[in-house]
Amino acid sequence: MMMHTRRVSEDGTALRYRMMEMAKGIKDLIALGRGDPDLDTPPHIVAAAIDAMRRGEALHMPPPEGLFELRHAIADKLRRENDLLVDPHTEVLVTTGGQEGLFLLVQALVNPGDEILMPDPRYTSYDQAINMAGGVMVSVPTYEEDGFDLRPEEVERRITPRSKLLLLISPGNPTSGVISSANKRRLAEIAQERNLLVISDEIYERFIYDDAEALSMAALPGMRERTITLNGVSKTYAMTGFRVGYLAAPAPVIAAVRQLKITNSRATSAISQWAAHAALSGPQECVEEMRQIYDERRRVMMAGLDEMGFVYCRPKGAFYCFPNAASVGISAAELCYLFLEEGHVLIFPGNAFGEKWGDHLRISLLAPKERLREAVERMQRTIAKHNLGRPRPA
Repeated sequence: MMMHTRRVSEDGTALRYRMMEMAKGIKDLIALGRGDPDLDTPPHIVAAAIDAMRRGEALHMPPPEGLFELRHAIADKLRRENDLLVDPHTEVLVTTGGQEGLFLLVQALVNPGDEILMPDPRYTSYDQAINMAGGVMVSVPTYEEDGFDLRPEEVERRITPRSKLLLLISPGNPTSGVISSANKRRLAEIAQERNLLVISDEIYERFIYDDAEALSMAALPGMRERTITLNGVSKTYAMTGFRVGYLAAPAPVIAAVRQLKITNSRATSAISQWAAHAALSGPQECVEEMRQIYDERRRVMMAGLDEMGFVYCRPKGAFYCFPNAASVGISAAELCYLFLEEGHVLIFPGNAFGEKWGDHLRISLLAPKERLREAVERMQRTIAKHNLGRPRPA
C-alpha cells in the first residue's frame, strides 16, 4: 500500500482543502465531506422568496438587527419549541448565517486574555473567531465511550479566574453527540456558581434520534440572563445558501452585536429573511420528513461501519458519523486518501476538528440512501483490498 506521508503530516484544515481540490477531478465522486444539506428547500419557503422578489423587497435595506416580522417569528419559535420567552424588539438579532453570528458574538464578548471553555472535538470556526478576539481557548475533552457527551466535572476542573464563557454545541459537529439533559442541568448550575456566560449553539436541534433530548440551555432556571442561543435556518430547512442565522440573548448583548453588525455587513438579505420567515412561521411537517430521511441514512451508514469493523459511537443527532479509523489499523488521513483515490468517496479526517482526533473520520450523511449504500460498497472494497479491519462478531 502506498503511503501519503507528506500529505498526512499536514494540519487538518490544509488536508481537507487539498482533498477537496483533488476531488474536483474525480468522476462519479460521492462527496461525504461537507455539512451542507443535500435535500431540497421546502417549496413554501422557495415560494416566499420568489414572492418577496416580486414585491420588490430587494429594493429595501432591512434594519441591521433584522426584519421585525422575522424577529417576531423567531421569538414565537423559541416560545413554542424551546420554552424560552424573548422580546423580539431587543433580544433577537438576525445574522448573515450562523458563521457571522458566532464571529460577531465572540468579538462582542471576548476580551484579550479571556478564557473560553470549549468541548473537544468541535467545529473549528470558533477557534478562528476566538483567536482574532485575543481570547484563550481551553479545550474540555469528551469521550467516545460517553457518546461524546460533555462531563460537567471536566468543565469544572478547568475553570480559572480568567474563565468567561462556556461554549456548548448540542447536537455536535463532528461527533453528532448530544449533551444529556442531566449534564446540561449540572452545567447550568456550574455556570451560575462560577459566573460564566454560556453560548449554546443549537443549529442541529431538530435532528435528534433514539432517546436523545434537545434541551435549550437558556430555558433552564437561572440561565436566561447568562445564555446566548445561536441558531439558524440552514440545517433545519435545507437553506444553506440563503445565509440566515440568529441570536437570542439579553438585550445588552444584542445591542453590542448590533453595533458590530452595522460595521461588518449592515443587513442580512431581505429576500433571505422573508424566506426564513416562511420557514419558521409556516408548516413544520417538512422538518420531521427530513429528520426521518437522515435517520434512515444514519442506519445505512452504521450498518456499513459495522460490516467494515469500525469502532464508533452511535450518533444521536445532526447528520454525521465519527468512526475511529484506528480500529481498522490505519490512520484516518491515510484511509481518507485511499477512499478518495481508489473508492472515489470524499470523507474528511477528524483532525480538521481538533488536533487529537487524527484517528477519526467525519462522514456526512448528505447523499441519498442509494448513494450511501454505493459509498459503503466502495469503502468495503478498499478496506478488503488492503486487508484492513475485521468484521465485528455477531
